[in-house]
Amino acid sequence: MRKHMNKFAMGLLTLTQLAWAVTSEEVQTLQAEWAQAMYQDEGKNKETHLGKLAEQSRAVVANNPKDADALIWEGIVLASYAGKVGGLGALSLVKEAKAAFEASIALNPKALDGSAYTSLGSLYYQVPGWPLGFGDDDKAEEYLKKGLAINPNGIDPNYFYGDFLFREGRIQEAEAALNKALQAPARPGRESADAGRRKEIRDLLAKIKTGKS
Repeated sequence: MRKHMNKFAMGLLTLTQLAWAVTSEEVQTLQAEWAQAMYQDEGKNKETHLGKLAEQSRAVVANNPKDADALIWEGIVLASYAGKVGGLGALSLVKEAKAAFEASIALNPKALDGSAYTSLGSLYYQVPGWPLGFGDDDKAEEYLKKGLAINPNGIDPNYFYGDFLFREGRIQEAEAALNKALQAPARPGRESADAGRRKEIRDLLAKIKTGKS
């Protein structure tokens, strides 16, 4: 079980790079603080910072309950924190993140280029299934495809769909999705995130190639 939960936590840390577009000063602050926590903080400081940011994201949503972008960022922050906490303690956080993504979809399913759908799909394939969690591969694919329908050429929706397909053993489909992700246009202001995501894509493609040889 510990090995499974560790993989779950690492997957959630990957999930947290999904969305950066912002529409309000409060959401911009969440994004900036999250970027510092994820890319600059180390060790215990990372977990502490993410924990504080989780409370901050909840407060932003409490003050802006109809802001779909804020709800997405709340979900991203909570998933990030869950990935750092790991183990069974992460499950309550991912359930909260799931609720935030669902609330965002109810308000505006196209917010941040459909990132709530992609985020939700990613949770469904990375979270353990019953009785520990709500993981469900069928729902994962359903939501990932909805994210792709809104943002078909995006690096993140194609990467996460490719990762899902790889885990499902659908190797040719995974390669196609991952190669499409590599062809995604650069995102202004997101050079660091794009570079990190492309490295993850290339690493996964190399893993696929090694498995074939």
